[in-house]
Parts: sequence; structure tokens; C-alpha cells
Amino acid sequence: MPRKLRVWHTGEIYHITARGNRKEKIFIETRDYLKYLHYLSDAQENLDYNLHAYCLMPNHVHLLIEMKQIPISQVIKNVHTRYAMYFNFKYEKVGHLFQDRFKSKIVHSSEYLLKVSSYIHLNPIKAGILNKAEKYPWSSYYYYLHKQPPLQSTASNLPLVTTEKVLSYFPDSSPFDYQTFVNSNKEKDEGELLEVEK
Repeated sequence: MPRKLRVWHTGEIYHITARGNRKEKIFIETRDYLKYLHYLSDAQENLDYNLHAYCLMPNHVHLLIEMKQIPISQVIKNVHTRYAMYFNFKYEKVGHLFQDRFKSKIVHSSEYLLKVSSYIHLNPIKAGILNKAEKYPWSSYYYYLHKQPPLQSTASNLPLVTTEKVLSYFPDSSPFDYQTFVNSNKEKDEGELLEVEK
């Protein structure tokens, strides 16, 4: 049975998730995370999209992407094909790196945009990796608080994170108010944060 054709809309924001095949790790060393971010950056230059948030977890990724002219599917295909080739060559693997097709959900409202960005940035805490989201080097949360990438992931070719849209919903676009909002969601489960808008 043929796959259902996805319809993409210019100017819309999508929550993209992709998981490693059989839930296996897709990032093993620091260089792997940096390589994926490098490919995201290249895709920004060549395929043009806005990246509002991201979190790279050991076995899956979250991206919050605003589409311009190029369909999101082309962006993800470009990044994931290149990264899979790099990963399989480096670790002498064969076959699919990612499980099935990536998942996508359109973000229809400002309320949902805030919920999704919070959920993405809280992923390392929910996974028990650490207890402070701002200390995780492979997410965009540090950008939101400090307007720059964390020192651990500093490199010459990182994707540009657009924080303005999310922060615009807080007084004076305050990073502190956004941090307070994110912290207020720490105890909420995935269902509460990602419930479908009415």
C-alpha cells in the first residue's frame, strides 16, 4: 500500500521527530552531534528554513521547523541521508539508521508553539540525563537563555536558531520569563504538554 502523501504549507511550523531504527542510538560521540548540527546548518543555507528549537537525544531528535518555500520533507531527507551515510561509514553499519519515516505535526497556535518548545527543551530532564535543561549541550535551550550556543557545542558551522518568535509571547521577550515557563512544565507528562489543541 503506497504511503500517504504529506501536504506541506508555506509559513507553517512543524514539530518533527525522528527515532533511531529499533530505538538504537544515532549519536555516540560528541563529533556525531556536531556533524548532525553541521548538516542542519548546511540545509538552512541551501534549502532555507527557520529553526525555532531542537534537541538531539542519544536515540532520537526533535526539531521545530518553520517552512518557507522548500517542503520540510526535502529538508529532513537532505539532513538524514547525509548523516546516515556519515554514521554508517564511521561505525561500519549497514541498513537504515532511522526508524520508518520521520513524524510531523503542524503547530496551529501560539499556545501550542510554547508547549512544544517547552517539551523539546525538557527532553533531557524527562529522560533522566540531567536535572537542568540549560546544561544539556545538544539542544537550543541555551540559545534562548544566553543568545549563543553552549560552550560544549561551539563550532564554526552550527544552525541558526530563531528565538524571536517564541520569546515574543513573553513581556519584553524575556528569556527569564521563558525559563520560568519551561520550569513550570517540568512535572507535566507528555500528554499534558502535547495535548491536541481544541
